[in-house]
Amino acid sequence: LFTASSYSFILSISEEEARVKALNEYLSTRSYIQGFTFSHADVEVFRKFSGPPVDQYIHVVRWYRHIEAICGGSSEKNEPCKLQTSKGKRVQPPWSPPEGTKHSRLCLYNSLTRSKEVFQPQNGKKVLWYCCGPTVYDASHMGHARSYISFDILRRILRDYFKYDVFYCMNITDIDDKIIKRARQNYLFERYRENKSTPDQLLEDVRTASEPFSVKLNETTDPDKKQMLERIQNAVKSAFDPLQEAVQAKLPAAEINRCYETLLEEAKDLLSDWLDTKFGSQVTDNSIFSKLPKFWEAEFHKDMEALNVLPPDVLTRVSEYVPEIVDFVKKIVDNGYGYVSNGSVYFDTVKFDASEKHSYAKLVPEAVGDQKALQEGEGDLSISADRLSEKHSPNDFALWKSSKPGEPSWDSPWGKGRPGWHIECSAMGGSVLGESMDIHGGGFDLRFPHHDNELAQSEAYFENDHWVRYFLHTGHLTIAGCKMSKSLKNFITIKDALKKHTARQLRLAFLMHSWKDTLDYSSNTMESAIQYEKFMNEFFLNVKDILRAPTDVTGQFQKWENQETELNKNFYEKKAAIHEALCDNIDTRSVLEEMRSLVGQSNSYIAAKKSSRQMPNRLLLGNISSYLTQMLKIFGAIESDDAIGFPVGGTSQNINVESTVMPYLQVLSEFREGVRQIAREKKVTEVLQLCDALRDDILPELGVRFEDHEGLPTVVKLVDKDTLLKEREEKKKIEEEKKKKKEEAARKKQQQEAAKLEKMKIPPHEMFKLELDKYSMFDENGFPTHDTEGKELSKGQIKKLKKLYETQEKLHKEYLQMVQNGSAN
Repeated sequence: LFTASSYSFILSISEEEARVKALNEYLSTRSYIQGFTFSHADVEVFRKFSGPPVDQYIHVVRWYRHIEAICGGSSEKNEPCKLQTSKGKRVQPPWSPPEGTKHSRLCLYNSLTRSKEVFQPQNGKKVLWYCCGPTVYDASHMGHARSYISFDILRRILRDYFKYDVFYCMNITDIDDKIIKRARQNYLFERYRENKSTPDQLLEDVRTASEPFSVKLNETTDPDKKQMLERIQNAVKSAFDPLQEAVQAKLPAAEINRCYETLLEEAKDLLSDWLDTKFGSQVTDNSIFSKLPKFWEAEFHKDMEALNVLPPDVLTRVSEYVPEIVDFVKKIVDNGYGYVSNGSVYFDTVKFDASEKHSYAKLVPEAVGDQKALQEGEGDLSISADRLSEKHSPNDFALWKSSKPGEPSWDSPWGKGRPGWHIECSAMGGSVLGESMDIHGGGFDLRFPHHDNELAQSEAYFENDHWVRYFLHTGHLTIAGCKMSKSLKNFITIKDALKKHTARQLRLAFLMHSWKDTLDYSSNTMESAIQYEKFMNEFFLNVKDILRAPTDVTGQFQKWENQETELNKNFYEKKAAIHEALCDNIDTRSVLEEMRSLVGQSNSYIAAKKSSRQMPNRLLLGNISSYLTQMLKIFGAIESDDAIGFPVGGTSQNINVESTVMPYLQVLSEFREGVRQIAREKKVTEVLQLCDALRDDILPELGVRFEDHEGLPTVVKLVDKDTLLKEREEKKKIEEEKKKKKEEAARKKQQQEAAKLEKMKIPPHEMFKLELDKYSMFDENGFPTHDTEGKELSKGQIKKLKKLYETQEKLHKEYLQMVQNGSAN
């Protein structure tokens, strides 16, 4: 750049600041970027600097940086400079990566610590997950839905959002005290029904069965259970008396038979208990005990499919794992943590807890000794006095139960018997997932004793202290604030729930609440979910309409203004907030609120664009709606492959209804708009009414909504037919209410005008004479002078009355004028 002659003047300046200033002026007229090398003259000038120049001399700063890079960052005279004096490629300046931001890690609420813990699988991205399945002896209810929908959401998010390789195992409990008892009772009751006892015999049997039932009722201390038993007792009494009276009165056979069937149905629970106590031990056909769970398992799977709950990767049934369970129990005994007593095998909680490497009741240590909970865990058939006396400690629990008469049984080293409740999950989970799993899931009420006993016997088998790394428990479900329980007969079946609401609405209701907290299933909860679904669906439909607007290839790429930049900034902020919420114990409630906020911002953007007669940015709205759709797919709220929005026409169809019919609807919409335009210009109201009827009456029956906007093309939307018909009814209802209010206002106005006219008819000299309860004497003009007690009116009273008199005088004159004009009617 420099030659000896060109910079000699600059080198002659002794003061550094003046020299830099002169150099800056000189460089502003020269190119110090083009070319490949610097001269020795440049280096000489460079070495005159005591340090980097100040920023205000921009040309010197840039020149200095170039030479500094080539000279290895030194301006010292005695430092050699790596200067290339011949043509060569310029060296790149140093580069450093950006600092970036801290990445959030997924944290899950772990019941083993009762706090949120960073989720770290044991083997890379692979997640081994075991979930406690249902005990299949009755219809699946909303309590089951609470647990299995919640775990389905968590499983999908781990798999599809966080990209873990989830291996999901679930069990079916098809051997259990509840199943045995229910199967026997059903069998015995059906036999009783088939035997067709006489009305007198039924009455006698109900009386007999009522005695132990009353004892059970009196001994019950749990208020919820007591209330349930009282309801049964009252229902039986209400059906008992009519049959007794019908028999005594010798009413017609048809009437007696009707009363007979009513009592038989109402007394089913009471009679079943009595029959089981009397004849239960005589039931020896093992197929009776497998038929009931097989039926209800099939119904459970149908319910899960209807709720869009993914099936497990592995399903284990207790009845299929009895050999593995026997081996599991044997090893626990061999390891010194189990003992045999009277043909049953029990877990020794005292010995286990005394071991240095083990700890009993990791989840709920404060519940140890809770005999009520322990007995519920053992089952109704396993808490008799003789059974309880077999234990070394009241806290011990059954690993293997010797079978009594009337119970199913399998061979074992300890004799005929059946598995305990807790052992099944340990044996099946251990067989499939091994000595340690990443996640174990179940309902909150299973923590103690079931899950604590699972942990103890599994760790006793594997001789480790980490059979489960993360224990996840879903919250309770209440019904309108009341406890829900199958045993208390206070439950809503999944099938009944799906008659009122769709699977998506139920899932959205669950997504709007924390998975680990209590969820109240009520009309308010479901209405919130319905409104959220409607809000999201309207946005998707509006975006689809925008994307359908015709444009050429280049027209889809629109210039971004401040509005687009701001919306895109909000979009990325919301995505970041959603990620943070998912990392924070999979907080779907916050996620849905962030999604709602993003849709609100997008709706405002669309409205602003349309009000200024501008086309909203297609790509930006497409990206936002695709992202929201993808999130809802991850949550299991959308099943279809549609890129945007909820599916139209159901999932059972093999064709995409929207893409098939929309071109035809668009043509119809444009044709109708043309007809309306001509009808408005020609003032043909009948044609406009036909166009409105098409929009309001005909198309909703087909699941099509036309939305007319002044000065803008009609928006075409495919919406669920029932939703549209409901909207139509609500619209008619609102219009009828408006009409009623209008008619009521007109009637009131007419009454007021009629009352005013009647008042106008009264001459001023007569008006006060009508108020004899206030005045007793009047002057010649009808003006009052004395009150009812004969006292003369005060000046203040006379002044007020005079104003009223003058007002009436004006009104009466108006009336007389109206009469003269013929308008008084």
